[in-house]
Amino acid sequence: MGSREGGGEEEKGGNVEGWLYLFRSNRFGLHYPRKRYFVLDRHRNALDCYRDVPDDGAQVPVRSANIDSCIRVNDNGRENIMGNAFFLFTLHNTSNDRKLKLGTRSSEEAAKWINTLMEAKFKECAMEEPNVSIFSKRRCASLRLRRSLAHSADWDFFSSLQRDRIISDVIEPSSWTIFGCDNGLRLFKEGRKGNRYSKHHDENSAIMAVGVVGASPEAIFHEVISLGPSRLEWDYCFNEASIIEHLDGHTDIIHVKFRHDWLPRGMKPRDVLIRRYWRREEDGTYVILFQSVFHQKCQPHRGCKRAYFKDGGYVITPINQGKESVVKHMLAIDWKLWMPRLFTSAREHITIRMLKRVAALREMFRAKLGNCPGSDVRFSLREEAGLDLQLPVQNGIQEHTEDSRESDAGAVGMNGSFLEANDTDDEFFDFLDESEYEQQEDMWTSYSPFQNLYQARRSPAAALMKRWHGLAVQTKSCIGEASLSDDAPFCSYGSTLLKDSSFSLASTWATADPSTFLIRGKTYLRDRKKIAASGTLMELVAADWLKSDKREDDLSGRSGGIVQMPGSTTYNLALYYMMNMPVDSIPLLKRFVGGDDAYRNSRFKLIPHIAEGPWIVKQSVGKKACLVGRALDVNYFHGTNYLEVDIDIGSSMVAKGVASLVLGCLTNLVAEMAILIQGNSDEELPEFLLGTYRLNHIDPSKAVSLRSR
Repeated sequence: MGSREGGGEEEKGGNVEGWLYLFRSNRFGLHYPRKRYFVLDRHRNALDCYRDVPDDGAQVPVRSANIDSCIRVNDNGRENIMGNAFFLFTLHNTSNDRKLKLGTRSSEEAAKWINTLMEAKFKECAMEEPNVSIFSKRRCASLRLRRSLAHSADWDFFSSLQRDRIISDVIEPSSWTIFGCDNGLRLFKEGRKGNRYSKHHDENSAIMAVGVVGASPEAIFHEVISLGPSRLEWDYCFNEASIIEHLDGHTDIIHVKFRHDWLPRGMKPRDVLIRRYWRREEDGTYVILFQSVFHQKCQPHRGCKRAYFKDGGYVITPINQGKESVVKHMLAIDWKLWMPRLFTSAREHITIRMLKRVAALREMFRAKLGNCPGSDVRFSLREEAGLDLQLPVQNGIQEHTEDSRESDAGAVGMNGSFLEANDTDDEFFDFLDESEYEQQEDMWTSYSPFQNLYQARRSPAAALMKRWHGLAVQTKSCIGEASLSDDAPFCSYGSTLLKDSSFSLASTWATADPSTFLIRGKTYLRDRKKIAASGTLMELVAADWLKSDKREDDLSGRSGGIVQMPGSTTYNLALYYMMNMPVDSIPLLKRFVGGDDAYRNSRFKLIPHIAEGPWIVKQSVGKKACLVGRALDVNYFHGTNYLEVDIDIGSSMVAKGVASLVLGCLTNLVAEMAILIQGNSDEELPEFLLGTYRLNHIDPSKAVSLRSR
């Protein structure tokens, strides 16, 4: 199943093994890959590293690390290292803060390794029963859920440990209506609901084209995300593009210039500056989202009018065992036409013509007669900038990695971590091969001085400061300047957000309809069927919308709390639930409350739902149940009559990619959520909802300040 170039994963004797790139940084902060063969031993639940494919089971690995509940697997997305694109993921040992950075040349292979390592992490948690401690039997027990929105609010990057066959865990009617069919594409228009909280009336309706393309999702993803010469084979709107800023492995800001010949006669040339975000879901679906932004480095050019992309993106879903894909391409664009109300038909005509690129993409793959780029597709940021792809660096990687026995011996001894400078990353492993400290290594001979200069300028410290600055600029542009004064009053916990069951007031909360959410039924383990929830175990009694200049935890243990919350402004959503029965009467809840953190992380589950909001936000959040502890930092605080669950949404790199999308649209969103404990056995089924909530058009400026302590 793997590739000889690295990243291959295959099953051998119950183990998962294949070639991966091990990334290191030298004393100058320059990152470089080393090709290594990794074996995930499922019997020992350990990850072993070899220089070559092991000949027999008696061969000793050069490194080994146990995969347990202390290991977190983070998806770092796509990064350019020494002129080549890699899909990276990090193993983070939370017990000693050591990190190991690995990568492949294929997004599919990276996703397979991430899922495999996550399953290995939770294997013991799913099989062992937790040590249940004695819990208070008072008639009124409570559960407090808190989420901190440090820089993001994305929930769809989690996925259930058990891979459900259904696409959504939310029952919701479609808002799309078909209005035509052209060249094998179905064309849909989104119905708009009246929203008096919107900042302005939207005259640019969203339009979507849906078609089937005869290629794998990964091959289509690489074509769509590429900005190089290969794009000219199918994108007749495209002229040239450049990356203005690379924010992280899942997000960048790009400037695209459109060709003039496909636009109506007399219309000035158009360009667009967008923030582009992508992710891969567990079922193989790729989601690419983009939205217009402002950037100081790319001002509008004279003679070219800048269009505004309110919503846009692709959803690429595999069908027919991944041999074909359903491609959904959606756009909501303001083309900045003169007197736009007089040119509604022209505005839609231009958008529809742009959406027809899906048909061109389909015909391009059809013309290749099956010789489509597969999982070993390679491209670099040079290609995206429109430069020649004939890179000697490609050969340099192969020659260097295959002769790694002699050349990599000294690299291991260099200080510097995979993500931070001066961190001894080798200590992530349980033991090391001492021979790796004997030599010094030379840098790649094919590595150009221009690349060296670029990498030197992008040292870890500089990159970190640039990322902090970028996040600060994004936050200011989305939610305005928010400062906390030293004399900010203490809040009255539980009263900063008001309840409004009529859903007519902004910045209020209510309970969501439980029947909107699907949960595992009694026979789920046999037929994989889910049922609509009929009610909740707990009642939502209060909510807080808070902000602080530091991370705030354990609100429930503070004086003044009704049962208490991370320096830039951090937003915190606190929800308070209560129940009027002993915890001991519900075995699954008793095990959850009395279990350890690893057990809780393997069971605590959320189902998100954006009831009202832009398409791009709905796609970023999704409607799929998610195990929170698989990707986010979760802290638990246990009192005599309460359990507090503190979730740090900003602890994941993937989540940061949609920070501005969500924070910038909060006042236009109606968000719902269901909270439950996952049932993994017949005795624990059917599942039940702990509670639900609904947030109506929350205004970030109305968050109540907490005084620093």
